[in-house]
Amino acid sequence: MEWLTSFINGSYRETNLTNESARVLTRREELRLAEIELMEHQERVAALRRALPPGALLRDHEFLEGPVDLDAGDEPVRKVRLSELFTVTERPLVIYHMMYGKKQTKPCPMCTMWVGRFNGVAHHLAQNIDFAIVMAADPKAIRDHARRADGVSCVC
Repeated sequence: MEWLTSFINGSYRETNLTNESARVLTRREELRLAEIELMEHQERVAALRRALPPGALLRDHEFLEGPVDLDAGDEPVRKVRLSELFTVTERPLVIYHMMYGKKQTKPCPMCTMWVGRFNGVAHHLAQNIDFAIVMAADPKAIRDHARRADGVSCVC
C-alpha cells in the first residue's frame, strides 16, 4: 500500500490511499473538517467552563468507610467528610460514583469492571489527584461485593 502526502482537490492529504475514489476523498475531507469544527467547539465549551464563577458552597457531605483490610471484618465504620478527601486545598479530587445502592440493588457490572482495575493505576493517579470511589449502598454490602469481585473483571 502506497502512502502519499499531496494536495488533492485543494486539500492537503497526509493519508491518501491509492485508488481512492473522489467520493471517498470528498467524504474523508468532510469528516476531517467536521472533526476540526468539533474540536474547536469543545475548546470553546471548556473555556466557558473554566470561566464560570465559583458556585454555591457544598455542604461537607459525610461518607461511611470500613476498615482498609477487607479480611479484618466490617467494623469499625467511621465517618469521613468530603473535605477530608482532599490532601491539600489546591489538589484536584476525582470521585468515581459506582452505581450500587438505593434503587440500584445489584452492583453495576461496568462499574465493577472499572473499579476492579483502579488498584493497578491508583499509585499513578495519586501522583496528581486525590481519588475516591463512592456508592450509596451500605458499607457491609459494599465490602461483601468487594470480597466477591476480587480478581473478577465483571460481576453480572
